Amino acid sequence: MNPGLSPLQSTNDFVVKFANVNGSGSASANELFAKAILRMGVPVSPRNIFPSNIQGLPTWYEVRVSERGWLGRRGGVDLMVAMNPQTWDADVAEIEPGGYLFHDNSKPIPKSKFRDDVTVIGVPLTRIANATWDDPRQRQLFKNIMYVGALGALLDIDPVVVEALIGEQYKAKPKLQAPNVEALHLGCSWVMEHLSHPIGLRVRKADAVGDRIFVEGNAAAALGCVYGGATVCAWYPITPSSSLAEAFQKYCQKYRVDEQGRARFAVIQAEDEIASIGMVVGAGWNGARAFTTTAGPGVSLMNEFIGLAYFAEIPVTIINVQRGGPSTGMPTRTQQSDVLACAYASHGDTKHVLLFPEDPRECFEFAAAAFDLADRLQTPVFVMSDLDIGMNQRLCAPFAWDDARAYDRGKVMTAEQLEAGAEFARYKDVDGDGIPWRTWPGTHPDRGAYFTRGTSRNPQAQYSERGADYVYNMQRLLQKFDTAKSLVLQPVESRSGAAAQHGVIFYGSTSPAMAEAVEHLQADGIAVDTLRIRAFPFPESVREFIDAHESVFVVEQNRDGQLRTLLVNEFGIDPARLVPVLHYDGTPITARFIAGAISEQLSASFSLRGEEERLRTTGPRDDERLGAGAQAGARSEVARSAG
Repeated sequence: MNPGLSPLQSTNDFVVKFANVNGSGSASANELFAKAILRMGVPVSPRNIFPSNIQGLPTWYEVRVSERGWLGRRGGVDLMVAMNPQTWDADVAEIEPGGYLFHDNSKPIPKSKFRDDVTVIGVPLTRIANATWDDPRQRQLFKNIMYVGALGALLDIDPVVVEALIGEQYKAKPKLQAPNVEALHLGCSWVMEHLSHPIGLRVRKADAVGDRIFVEGNAAAALGCVYGGATVCAWYPITPSSSLAEAFQKYCQKYRVDEQGRARFAVIQAEDEIASIGMVVGAGWNGARAFTTTAGPGVSLMNEFIGLAYFAEIPVTIINVQRGGPSTGMPTRTQQSDVLACAYASHGDTKHVLLFPEDPRECFEFAAAAFDLADRLQTPVFVMSDLDIGMNQRLCAPFAWDDARAYDRGKVMTAEQLEAGAEFARYKDVDGDGIPWRTWPGTHPDRGAYFTRGTSRNPQAQYSERGADYVYNMQRLLQKFDTAKSLVLQPVESRSGAAAQHGVIFYGSTSPAMAEAVEHLQADGIAVDTLRIRAFPFPESVREFIDAHESVFVVEQNRDGQLRTLLVNEFGIDPARLVPVLHYDGTPITARFIAGAISEQLSASFSLRGEEERLRTTGPRDDERLGAGAQAGARSEVARSAG
């Protein structure tokens, strides 16, 4: 350790990162570590970063510990648990100055592989494991539990809490409890006998978790589908959405079985994504609440059926757990990469409703709401989750459901209405909201029957290629989309308390990092108002927010600023008014990145305005005399760089 640099000192506020090998059995041990801190009343936010192969490649597990409750990635690592020689150099480089490096020192490592500004903590895990167990697999698995015990002693984690978690984890396999507890105490005892402890990073019991629950977004969305009335799920396996369909089946086996034990649901693993969306469209036409869950490549394959559902006006719910693209891209990394692909999915003029949840609770709520919206609007509705929300456990408020809540099935004409002589014209707008009446198949033996058409038709659903009929239908669909503005979830606005000149628009999984970034900006004297977009189409309040600020930053986790493009397209806003802040390396965005990018761009913009003011008042110096056109071009280029 550099004698001029003190080791980091922090209680209940630090970042631990585990560097492992995929398939080594480390996942359960790392999760055990995170849950132990959570049980001590300190909020944690873990993120699993894993490769898209079965085993052998590097994997990481990052745990943000924050008594204040920050759940976004902070950036930087205070304690690195380096268990993978393949990634050693990169892992060591990530550690903050003054941080800690924990490693297995059973074999010597050259001094050149360490840093002078980091405290090195070596524990002979392999040597202890080899001396305790004969089976190679046991040695590997219990070595993972040993480092949890060692870290517990170093960070002052209550071992009783960890023992209780082991008991819960292996409740169904009691024979595994004792050896896991033994491994835990081997690691803990070695540290207590040989090393100074605790280190500068410590966990102290707190009461900062409250009644919040710890759950993955995919499981939350699956439960939301059950509560939202879904009875049909057709899907094809794809990372990172597969666990959502699996969770839906698990919940249906508990909640969708009648008193005679008969299943009142259908979960179908189709031969591909095209077949799965076709089944969902058919089920939706037949009156069932049906959905599919997929990721970007699946949406690409589903486009033709999505267009059919839009044009034939059939309720469909699609849950897109986004990942890195294009093509196969980065299957196990997160991005907000499919915003445009879903908003305008399929050929021709289409526009679709998108919902952007920020956490597992909203995955639950938005999934349930999507079925009401799809029925009410008779159209596809997308729930735009992503890998960061879907496959990571997150603290969130408990789910809530009103048992008196009735499903909104929209304009469905009954047999009684038809028998009484009610006019039925499948594609006719009768009240100006763009939404026609529909019936379900078999509603009446000879009235209300219609052909569901994916071709142009007149209001009575009769085939027509008359230009006037086509225009009427397309304008009505546009009116329906306009009606959706008042039905979708409205944006959440937060004011800085001052008359802020600058605004920030963000959405989805960016939310937890954004909350912390606002505090960083305030500490630097920068006041910003924020607007969290929760749905597309955008209500007028979004335009009003943009108009109320001198500049608006749009924070996204994709390369092309896809939400920004939607804002420009839908509102006709000058693109220069919306400054992109883009993060797309596959890791979740951090508060440090957001605050740094906004500060840098505001600084560049301020310098540019100052230079323009100098030129206006004093004129150019001899060495900067350019033609008027060249000066304008230079200013434009600086502005683009700043943006």
